[in-house]
Amino acid sequence: MNTRVKRLALPLGGALAATSMIGATLVTSANAATAPQKKMVSLASATSAQKVANYWKSNGGANLKAAAQFTGDQQVSGKVKLGGGDAAPDGKAGSILPTGQEKVTPTKVKNVNLPKTIGKVFFTVGDKEYWCSASSVQGKYRNLVATAGHCVFDEGVQNGALDNWVFIPGYYQGKTPWGIYVGKAAYTHYDFAVYEDYDSDYAFVTVYNGISYAGEKQVTKKTFDEWEGYKYGKDVEITEKEYKQLVDEFGKDAPVFVKDSASEKIVPWTTPNAVTATKEVTKDEYDAAANVPANQNFHQAPELTEKKIVSKEEYDAYNGKGYKKIEDSAYTITRFFLVYKVEKTSTVKYYKTVYFIEYYKDAGRLGDNVGGQGFTWNQKVGQPVYIFGYPAAPHPDGDKPFTGVTPKWCYGKTFAAKAAAAFKAEAQIGLKCSMTAGSSGAPWILKYSSTKRLGYINGVSSLIGDADTNGRIDFSTSPYFDTETYSIYKSAANLWSGSIVTKDGAVVQKA
Repeated sequence: MNTRVKRLALPLGGALAATSMIGATLVTSANAATAPQKKMVSLASATSAQKVANYWKSNGGANLKAAAQFTGDQQVSGKVKLGGGDAAPDGKAGSILPTGQEKVTPTKVKNVNLPKTIGKVFFTVGDKEYWCSASSVQGKYRNLVATAGHCVFDEGVQNGALDNWVFIPGYYQGKTPWGIYVGKAAYTHYDFAVYEDYDSDYAFVTVYNGISYAGEKQVTKKTFDEWEGYKYGKDVEITEKEYKQLVDEFGKDAPVFVKDSASEKIVPWTTPNAVTATKEVTKDEYDAAANVPANQNFHQAPELTEKKIVSKEEYDAYNGKGYKKIEDSAYTITRFFLVYKVEKTSTVKYYKTVYFIEYYKDAGRLGDNVGGQGFTWNQKVGQPVYIFGYPAAPHPDGDKPFTGVTPKWCYGKTFAAKAAAAFKAEAQIGLKCSMTAGSSGAPWILKYSSTKRLGYINGVSSLIGDADTNGRIDFSTSPYFDTETYSIYKSAANLWSGSIVTKDGAVVQKA
């Protein structure tokens, strides 16, 4: 991993401690004081979105299945006291309603219905695949995702964003029930993107319309060569007549080839027209073949016997069939051979290459398919919220209760989290929660209705900790969503994206 990923071993990867933490690197700039409050980076143009989608869809979603929770290999210990942070409103509270709702009333139920909006974001760091938790959130064009800033931004890469970024709501073991949504552009606070200030560890990502698998079809070689999406060739056996017809039609460019397979059958020594063959044997096998009848299969071949004097090193290292013997202080190896008769047959088979392409259909807008949570800011600390995420990593004591396959939830009242200097986190909120790494970016939902499966996102999981130092993760933190958060959310929520699938089922090739 690069240094950035190692620093992020602690956010949802190791227990958060007030001391003994990895320090973050400060980035200074003469223009920092006048820099814009938000930071936007492009994740994928309409053209490059095709490559991103293919990366995750090809080979039966092998890269999706290979992805691991975004974490590192470090655990930090040390008692952490809860409370005492500076999380507080910086203005009037406000809210944006969930997609298609006029009102949402929180419900208290024994069995909590999971929201359809949640899922995983997948991305790559170098040649490794990772995932975080995330949720669809309401936006003007119903195309917005909320997650942690460290699940999108990385100052160590060329454009400041992680590669091959997609959101898959309802992801389960390679399945993409509502399609794959490729990220178009991501927004976060300037302080997080540049200074790694975890008080702003959030990101809002505008995604293109989803794409979903629509099947495959056989095509010509020309279409195959021109196709930019996922494709493969399959070799099919044909007759000699079909082979010749294709060669006549296409000449040297014919998609055909020949396999000539030879086989041997051992026959009695006296078989007419048989071919003589040889094989090396041990001295015992050679001696056993002496004075055999004329029609016996194997005969000694003394003319092929080979005796060599070798060095002691060669003698000691040799482990072949040859006979090893020391004669007059000389190290010798003698190789023996038998001869026998075989009938050789040759089988010619003819093949042609059949070409297939996979094509997609436009799955529509994210918010139309799974809805979008509402958004709220400047809320009073101490209100009850739900966290929905995909924890996977073991606890510091090694216990591994989570798999990352299915989402889990926590519920409770938020509190002002104690400052964590290593992450410049002085104004985060916390919640008692046992979720481990993998839940990074999970939505914190205020006023959640289990009936409608909707509420208001009021935070995203950022850091985790072990408050009583018993080796078990027992709380999570989130940036406090204030007026600046709303301003950045609003910028992302007003960005249009659109479809990246053409009428013929290809992903667009021109921006």
